[in-house]
Amino acid sequence: MSRRCEVCGKGTIFGNTVSHAKNRTRRTWRPNLLSIKTMVGGTVMSVKVCTRCLKANKIVKVV
Repeated sequence: MSRRCEVCGKGTIFGNTVSHAKNRTRRTWRPNLLSIKTMVGGTVMSVKVCTRCLKANKIVKVV
């Protein structure tokens, strides 16, 4: 299962957690994805969309 928005392509980002003593450990930031039913090419499909694209009305939900 890929953690990637199907509209904008936002995915997982990697970086470091830095403690007070400047110790660095690897960590990940995952996008806030929702599985939404939408109309694609005349058929209802379930796509994974980030909440930023959903809030910006880049995709229309099917009720």
